[in-house]
Amino acid sequence: MKSIKLPLLLSLLLLVSSCGIYSFDGASIDYDQTKTLSIANFINESGGGPPNMGNTFTEGLKDYFQRRTKLELVQQRGDLQFEGAISNYSVRPQAISSSGNNNQADGTGLMRLTIAVQLVFTNTKKEDENLQQAFSFYSDYDPATTTLNAVEDDLVEEIFEQLYFDIFQASVAQW
Repeated sequence: MKSIKLPLLLSLLLLVSSCGIYSFDGASIDYDQTKTLSIANFINESGGGPPNMGNTFTEGLKDYFQRRTKLELVQQRGDLQFEGAISNYSVRPQAISSSGNNNQADGTGLMRLTIAVQLVFTNTKKEDENLQQAFSFYSDYDPATTTLNAVEDDLVEEIFEQLYFDIFQASVAQW
């Protein structure tokens, strides 16, 4: 009986995922209707961060969607259109660390890097799914053991990965 259930289950999963509407990555795209994707360059309007941050975000978002969908990336006027800007890049203390010495000032025990992106998503096939939303995420580091310069690239990459996921979920997953 077990030998019959496994092939049946695998066949059912293959059928559901190959119909074009449901996928294991969470996207609910009707590929018969929606075929293209365009992502405009995201400009860094935050006044902070690495100089190539806008380009890095744009290219990463393109790559994220290309790896998880069957949509063709086009320069402009895609069936799904993304545009926006990096609106915030801030580093702020989150925790105080006691020096344990009355003659020495307490210090910062934890710093938080936060990046926010303003997004405009347009679905030309289903206008009720259009979206204007801010997405934000953060990552912490310990200034007692490292500097922002030493960890900035890794923190930005970590934050961007979460922002890509959040944008993907809000725009095409819609669970």
